[in-house]
Amino acid sequence: MKGLKTRLLAAAALGAAVLAPAAAQAARNWVLPSTTTLSGANAWVTVDAASSDELYFPDLRPLRIESIQVLDSDGQPVQPQSPAMGKFRSTFDVQLTKPGTYKIASVSISVMASYTENGEVKRFRGSGEDFAKQVPAGAADLKAIRTLARSETFVTRDKPTDGALKPTGQGLELVPVTHPSDVVAAEPATFKLLLDGKPAADLEVTLMRGYEHWSGKPSAELKVKTGPDGAFKVTLPQAGLWWISASYRTGETGRGGPPPPQGGMAAMPGMGAPGGGGGGRPPQGPAQPLAGDGYSASYTAVIEAQLP
Repeated sequence: MKGLKTRLLAAAALGAAVLAPAAAQAARNWVLPSTTTLSGANAWVTVDAASSDELYFPDLRPLRIESIQVLDSDGQPVQPQSPAMGKFRSTFDVQLTKPGTYKIASVSISVMASYTENGEVKRFRGSGEDFAKQVPAGAADLKAIRTLARSETFVTRDKPTDGALKPTGQGLELVPVTHPSDVVAAEPATFKLLLDGKPAADLEVTLMRGYEHWSGKPSAELKVKTGPDGAFKVTLPQAGLWWISASYRTGETGRGGPPPPQGGMAAMPGMGAPGGGGGGRPPQGPAQPLAGDGYSASYTAVIEAQLP
């Protein structure tokens, strides 16, 4: 028993040491495949999708199964197999029935809004789809803050292709100049970021290598900026699964105001609830209007740097 207690105390101390640097970091969304390259007709990949403090170590909440979008090598939608959403992560399988590169993503659109109806201020917070259904068209004094979050990864069977890599023109998106399956450690790779289909200039991009949970060392981190054409070039120093992150924001954020009196959401539509009990916080007085409109977009991707 004494030995077990000693081991538990040591594990707790290690956990505190590892988690301390991450405590100041924002939650990180990621879509992580069991492998990024495979071959042959019976090709399957299992995917985890979560939001966490530490990369690839699920400890906050899952990304919701409803937000998952899979495109095959021709850019056609594919249904995920065996989906399940747990306390901290979602998991599902994808069969690669065609040769080429598949794109696997979690995409969510959320809206926070205020408007006036019959002289009373109303508040809304939910998905873009629910916003279109529940907020009256042409509502008076309408102010809305829209958020589009996209997290992706890429898996290639047999040979790299570009059919699944075409941008949608919505939110922040990565356009590979260097194909995701051709990224090699210690060799330069080039990518472009688009914002609503146009070059995303002068954005800071963070790149981190995960799987450092048990090492006690902070994850390797690089920062670069996009050029006028949205492009950035980076040389990843180590092989492994690298997380790419960028974000854009303009206008109001909606932070600091009172919560919506009804129908409040505990998490963005792309995420599961943080866990714990039932509904949200009780109403805190009359609803207040938002200060103005706003828009934000975030992007993350998991890409493997191959050994030279």
